[in-house]
Amino acid sequence: MNTIARHIFTAVLYSLLISLSMIALTLTVFVEDWLSVFEKKIGDVSFLLAAFIITVTMALVIGIVTGVYWKQRLNRVEKQLMEVARGQKTTTPVEPYKELKTIEQYVQQIQNKINSQAEHAQRLATERANEREQSLQEIVVQERNRLARELHDSVSQQLFAASMMMSAINDTNPEAEIKKQLLLVEQMIHQSQLEMRALLLHLRPVALKGKSLQEGVEELLVELIQKVPMEIDWKVEPFVVDKGVEDQLFRILQESVSNTLRHAEANSLQVMLVERDQTVILRVVDDGVGFDMQTRKTNSYGLQNMQERALEVGGTFKIVSVPGEGTRTEVKVPNLRKDGEKDD
Repeated sequence: MNTIARHIFTAVLYSLLISLSMIALTLTVFVEDWLSVFEKKIGDVSFLLAAFIITVTMALVIGIVTGVYWKQRLNRVEKQLMEVARGQKTTTPVEPYKELKTIEQYVQQIQNKINSQAEHAQRLATERANEREQSLQEIVVQERNRLARELHDSVSQQLFAASMMMSAINDTNPEAEIKKQLLLVEQMIHQSQLEMRALLLHLRPVALKGKSLQEGVEELLVELIQKVPMEIDWKVEPFVVDKGVEDQLFRILQESVSNTLRHAEANSLQVMLVERDQTVILRVVDDGVGFDMQTRKTNSYGLQNMQERALEVGGTFKIVSVPGEGTRTEVKVPNLRKDGEKDD
């Protein structure tokens, strides 16, 4: 039963009880002949029926008015709580309801506490990002780059050459059975190339290394266009966010792109990085094979890693996938950086 119906029912019930009590009291104290009351009429309607109709009508009006009154107020509290749950900034009412003033103050205190915790988490993430960059040993970076170069120069090039040779053999139109096997081998080589590119993406140093988040994202996607046979589109808007948030968002993007290359079998990839209402939104969408959300493995390291990175900076992580229709990954992080604030 909704709020309005509940108030109508309550008003009708109480009105009937009060009316019956008043009628009984009146008959007991002031009327000696009760039967004469039942015979009295107002117009063509008996007195008791008219009293019942008037009582119910007034109760309905009172119930509807009070129901609408409280439904509006409960809807506003529900809206504010929903905004807090989504990490959005609560809207300040133009005309505050006095009855809900205390509740709205508590809601505002909860949001301030959440924002304070998110700001603290982002500050810690920024400090950790700076420490990682400062303490990163040069030999580790050199070794990762060396492995990436060797894989690219040897294995990756050999896979590319093998793929070209298999395509040339298939173009010569050999026998059907042999061609079927050769096509299977060509597909395996193609998948191995995607796996290799995903591995190279992981081997590369993940830090932005002095670049802004937008510069790092565009550089990564331009490089992918040159190496991956996939249609890639992106929308990246300028905004300023703490270094710790930049670092985590860039790592999440790398992880998401790597998953797409290895598992999605996608033909197109769309990336959006914007800021709306003091919230940074990173969205990655592909048109790949997707997967069943109900049977998704909860121990998937890549998805858990992305979710943990989002939570580390006070954000939210959401993934939606439908078999045969692709996958959509979305991260929202509140931008608590104050205007004019500079990185240390």
